[in-house]
Amino acid sequence: MEYTALYRKFRPLTFSEMVGQSHITKTLKNQIISGRIGHAYLFNGGRGTGKTSAAKILARAINCLNPIDGEPCNECRICKAMLDGSLTDVVEMDAASNNSVEDIRIIRDEVNFLPTLAKYRVYIIDEVHMLSVGAFNALLKTLEEPPPHVKFILATTEPQKLPATILSRCQRFDFKRLSNEDIIKCLEYVCKESKIKITQGALKIIATLSEGAARDALSILERCMQEEGKEEINEDKVKQLIGIPKIKSVNEIVEPIIEYNPEKALQALEKVLADGKDLNNLLWEIIKYTKDILVCKTSENLEIYSKEELEQIKKLSTQISKERLISLIYALSEIENNIKASSQKEIILQVGIIKISTNIEYDGIEELKLKIQQLEQKINSGKIISNKSEENLKQKDIAKETKEVKNQTQKKDISNLKSEQYWPEVINKLKQTGKMVLYSNLVNTKAKQKDDLTIEIIFPNGITKFGKSILEKPENIKELTKLIFEECGQQMHIKYTDIEDYEQKQENSIENMVKQLDVPINIIEE
Repeated sequence: MEYTALYRKFRPLTFSEMVGQSHITKTLKNQIISGRIGHAYLFNGGRGTGKTSAAKILARAINCLNPIDGEPCNECRICKAMLDGSLTDVVEMDAASNNSVEDIRIIRDEVNFLPTLAKYRVYIIDEVHMLSVGAFNALLKTLEEPPPHVKFILATTEPQKLPATILSRCQRFDFKRLSNEDIIKCLEYVCKESKIKITQGALKIIATLSEGAARDALSILERCMQEEGKEEINEDKVKQLIGIPKIKSVNEIVEPIIEYNPEKALQALEKVLADGKDLNNLLWEIIKYTKDILVCKTSENLEIYSKEELEQIKKLSTQISKERLISLIYALSEIENNIKASSQKEIILQVGIIKISTNIEYDGIEELKLKIQQLEQKINSGKIISNKSEENLKQKDIAKETKEVKNQTQKKDISNLKSEQYWPEVINKLKQTGKMVLYSNLVNTKAKQKDDLTIEIIFPNGITKFGKSILEKPENIKELTKLIFEECGQQMHIKYTDIEDYEQKQENSIENMVKQLDVPINIIEE
């Protein structure tokens, strides 16, 4: 017997079986009962929220020979023909692969023919936003005034891509993202019918991973069922199969990040990756865990963690401010975006972890904040001075102390800026992070700071055209700029100088000067 996927086997057959979309199913049932059936519907919503299922149920309900309270009976010959796909009066079309004007013209020609068995000829067009501009134009007139025996049901995940002329001709229904509770109820029913043993913890993880899509949840469940067979599916088995690290492993990465311990964070990261965990899932878990620490710090409303895990999260929440947690979430999201566009995903993640677990951005700033707080405490705790001269003197002392703090910070920045000792360290970091192409082109170079904003990289042995093309790539310039910023604390513009070109320019400038002076000058080479 041919195997049927769970999401197809357990597709809802009536409106009452649909989960989480009662605001839509109730309206559709009322329209069917009262006979006020529209000529065109637009079902909009995220993936796996029930758009196609609702369209099929609606097509059966309006053609059913024995409808019950707006629901199809699924027993009459029309319903059975639709369920087994033999009824030609209901046409399902995927606009992603059938989006040309010719495809729509076929529909436009067909609508003039009466249905063979059913009351209505129904066209279900999925992913309708993929139609071409010409196809939309060909559909307009038919969609606005179709024959009485024709109904259109359009489904899309991106209604903003539809022309306003199409939107205005349809009754629009927005499908909500399913809640975790609704997905868990759906999974429990499927597990009961399929005799699958699964724990509540595993159901919660699958519901969270599905991100509001019932179809995704059933696909994950099916994957776990195929892997584990008749054994009970628990939380650890789901994480192991999907490639999600355990909460303990995620905590071992996040905790040293919060404590500014990049070495320990990298060790924990390498340990997790060595176990074969998916890098994208790992980063997703780190972001989610950091978000949960912020939620715990704000409202303490967390449900999916054990008592021991909650204690650990509460402990971490006391060691970090809300502002830094928000900053970490944004930084981790930026790392996630960089990973998508890079072929060196692991290196990007490692460098990102080092950056957010190193107190580079806060160096000097936190010290300045602390001293400002101390000054404010002195002002607030001091007695009111009636003598105006004493008050002015105190204000001058405070201004002087604040100025000294600023000067210290500025001196530190200037010292960092003028230091030219960091270039070998930049070269070394390129080698350590595996940027061997950049490293091999810059290994024998020297760096010289031309001004406050420009660093000149000198090539004593010259530079080839190929090497120059490598170094001038935007991603390589970005990498160098970032490493230089990490070492000197300031954004610098990079200028490449070939020593041979430099000397040639010097000789040419002397020759030009001789020509301009028109004086016989002999250059003696020693």
